[in-house]
Amino acid sequence: MDRLPLFPDTTKVENNVLTIAGQDLNALAKTYGTPLYLYDRATLDNALADYRSALKKHYPGRSEITYAGKAFLCLAIAQWTSMNGLWLDCTGEGELAVAVKAGLERGHVLVHGVNKSPADLRAAFRHAGTIVVDNLTELESLVRLQPNSQLPDPSFPNLWLRLQPGLAVDTHAYTQTGQGGSKFGMTPAEITEAAHVCRQNRLPLTGLHFHQGSQFKDPEPLKAATELAFELAKEIGLPDDWDFCPGGGWGAAYHEDDLPAPPIEAYVKFTASEAVKACQKHGLTLPRLHLEPGRSLVARAGVALYRVGAVKQRGDRTWLLTDGGMADNPRFALYGARYSCLPVTGVERAPAGKFSIAGPYCESGDVILEDLQMPEIQVGELLAVPVSGAYHLSMSSNYNGARRPAVLWLDKGKARLIQRRETGDDLLQRDLGL
Repeated sequence: MDRLPLFPDTTKVENNVLTIAGQDLNALAKTYGTPLYLYDRATLDNALADYRSALKKHYPGRSEITYAGKAFLCLAIAQWTSMNGLWLDCTGEGELAVAVKAGLERGHVLVHGVNKSPADLRAAFRHAGTIVVDNLTELESLVRLQPNSQLPDPSFPNLWLRLQPGLAVDTHAYTQTGQGGSKFGMTPAEITEAAHVCRQNRLPLTGLHFHQGSQFKDPEPLKAATELAFELAKEIGLPDDWDFCPGGGWGAAYHEDDLPAPPIEAYVKFTASEAVKACQKHGLTLPRLHLEPGRSLVARAGVALYRVGAVKQRGDRTWLLTDGGMADNPRFALYGARYSCLPVTGVERAPAGKFSIAGPYCESGDVILEDLQMPEIQVGELLAVPVSGAYHLSMSSNYNGARRPAVLWLDKGKARLIQRRETGDDLLQRDLGL
């Protein structure tokens, strides 16, 4: 099956060599080294346009798109969200620092987290327009930040309450978040209690949020969760201009067997129609509908480049050993994630059999992909792994002293370095010694 649909929109094969945004990937690897991550702006822009078009077509009320920073956040990505009028979802002080540096408007910064520290809450109070309250203990901490509970504080961020709907989407168990027993959010009874605390302390409660999981492709479980959220919205008495966010998590195709990719419009249409129906049922005004995509915006925009350093034949398995792996992409080790790959040069060579790709680190789980049909690959060849834009670098590590890779922004035929490769000196900066 053709693997090119997994790659960014600007990908082409020219003279049997992969190019992205007009850039020769061999030349980029020679200049910047490997492992190397590439982000194609056109693919990001196109995915965002798909979301906006679908919301305009299927939702009659106001809507917003919030980029889920946990998928991948750096200064350039935060600046891209700001330039496009998106909101940015931050978790804690660190991501808030990136949002502030990028110059995002306070009203476009949203803060999540299941156990926000006092420092996180103070930073959110200064820099965010909205805080998603995960639990009653956190709400008590927020009450203490209110200088005078007898008067509304116009500087206080808006609060949304995070509902645990007791329902998960169909995805890996580690990326389910909405089921009963999950660490995320509040039960309906706790939501009711939290709303009472907000009223009692004159805190600006403006919305409800839930998130049921990530990398799902069937939106059906959103229906019952939306119904429960709107029932609670009616019960607790949210303002007419209230906010409703059913999270994000819409899936992406990572392997040719996943194609065609789940359409963004189908997800938006389902989500919007369920919100409209629930409004009509409960006699509520249409809320401002917020969607929080991360992966479905950024995953396919990213490509990882690796250099093959050794080839090993072990029984019926041929291992291609590369200079990157679980330190920059732990998803195989965490979830058994399945990927595809193309050689950068000689793209159109005939398959020679099944190959597996592993990295240099001291773990048997340091695998990028297994048993993929590929042409014969030689030591020194460059491999391109598509759909590498989400939950790679944001979960990367310095395991075995790995230095996190350089990142390039590809836009209109130009490559811009947006994150330099880490150095040994970077790894020592936090160390004080004996």
